[in-house]
Amino acid sequence: MTGADEQIEQQLTLLLRRVQPIHLSTSGGEVNLERSAYGIMCKLADEGPQRLGVLATSFRLDPSTITRQVQSLVGLGLAAREVDPSDRRASILDLSDSGREVLTRTRTFRRERLREALSDWADDDRTTFGRLLERFNTSVEQIFSDREVVDDILTEEREPAT
Repeated sequence: MTGADEQIEQQLTLLLRRVQPIHLSTSGGEVNLERSAYGIMCKLADEGPQRLGVLATSFRLDPSTITRQVQSLVGLGLAAREVDPSDRRASILDLSDSGREVLTRTRTFRRERLREALSDWADDDRTTFGRLLERFNTSVEQIFSDREVVDDILTEEREPAT
């Protein structure tokens, strides 16, 4: 591991610890959103209603795990499950009006905290940081995608032909 790799690993560890309070906060504390709930809500707001299986795959979670997380959102009245009209065996999840309001307030609050943290940064530095974070996330995602392809190939090679 190079010095740069060590510094990146150490700084990522610090980042995860230090942004935790931002992720657990809402503007008035009226709703305690877990990270997983916030992530699901953002995905629904940004990409529209989703089948639970699609959510599980996109978050790399077991379907039972996503089901528990979704049940929490539904129980809080932040999301609603409906039968998928194209396949009545499946459910589609979407944000409720209340969920959209909570998400808008929460995103605004969190973005304000980040703006405070970066207030002494030049605009160019913030733009570069955002671009590099996006590139980093894409690279990390690619690692998992590549591993899944390899795992699928190895699984196929181990399974006897039928």
